[in-house]
Amino acid sequence: METPLLSESTHLHQEAMELVEQAALARRQGNLAAAQAFTKAAFKKEQAAADLIAPNLDLEPSRSVLHRSAATLAVECAELRAAERLIGRALAGNPPAEIAEELRDLLLTEIYPQRQLLSA
Repeated sequence: METPLLSESTHLHQEAMELVEQAALARRQGNLAAAQAFTKAAFKKEQAAADLIAPNLDLEPSRSVLHRSAATLAVECAELRAAERLIGRALAGNPPAEIAEELRDLLLTEIYPQRQLLSA
């Protein structure tokens, strides 16, 4: 049964994915500024979707999937600290093993290397 929070979160997620599609289209058309703006807007929507259901650990796997998606968009927006927080919050719940592994991979292969480049 879908709760009102999950329903609202799903709605925000769908809006975020539409923005991701617009970002991809803008990128293909060479409009990088628009692509970046659409990606940032998508990140904010996806983060809001994850925030809504974050306290509800019983909403797995939706909870961790939204956090993973928001963290991925955060990395694309160079919001590394936000990505780390989202990953930490997802892993603090009870994500399925496959999603937990993807979250750790994102942290190790995307976020940590970018942090090292910034501090060099």
